[in-house]
Amino acid sequence: MFRKLVFAFVLLTATAQSSTAQKVKDAELFNIIYKLDSACFKAFNEKNFEVFKNYFDTTLEFYHDRTGLTYYADNMKIFKTSFSKGGDLTRVLVGETMEVYPVPGFGAVQIAQHLFCHTENGKQDCGTFKFIHVWKKTEKGWKITRIISVDH
Repeated sequence: MFRKLVFAFVLLTATAQSSTAQKVKDAELFNIIYKLDSACFKAFNEKNFEVFKNYFDTTLEFYHDRTGLTYYADNMKIFKTSFSKGGDLTRVLVGETMEVYPVPGFGAVQIAQHLFCHTENGKQDCGTFKFIHVWKKTEKGWKITRIISVDH
C-alpha cells in the first residue's frame, strides 16, 4: 500500500511539473503576450477606447458562449458605448492560469482565466471566466484576431 501511495505521489508531482513546464515552454513569447495582455486591459480598465481598440485586428471574430459570434465592428461599437458610459467594470488576468503557445508563421495562442468585477446593487460582483486569444504578429504590432470566451 505504501508503495502505491509513493508511486501516486511521484506520478502526480511529475504531472504537475510537466503541466507547469508546458505553460512556459517559450519564456520570451510568454512574456510578450503577458505584457500585451496587461497593456490591452490597462486600457480597458481605464476606459481608454483609442488605445484599447489598437490591440484588435479588423478581422476579429469573438465567440462567446452566451452571446454568440460577433465581429470587429460589432465589438468596437459595444466597447466604445460601454466606455463612454463609465461604470466600474474591471478585468484582471489570473496570471497563474496563463498558457501561451506559438503558432509558427502567424503568432500565438493565449489560454487563461480572467476575473471581471463591477458593483451591482451596492455590492462588488465578480466572476472568473475562461478565454482563448489568438494573437497575430503584424507589421503594426501584435493584434488579437480571435477570442473565445467560455464558462460563464
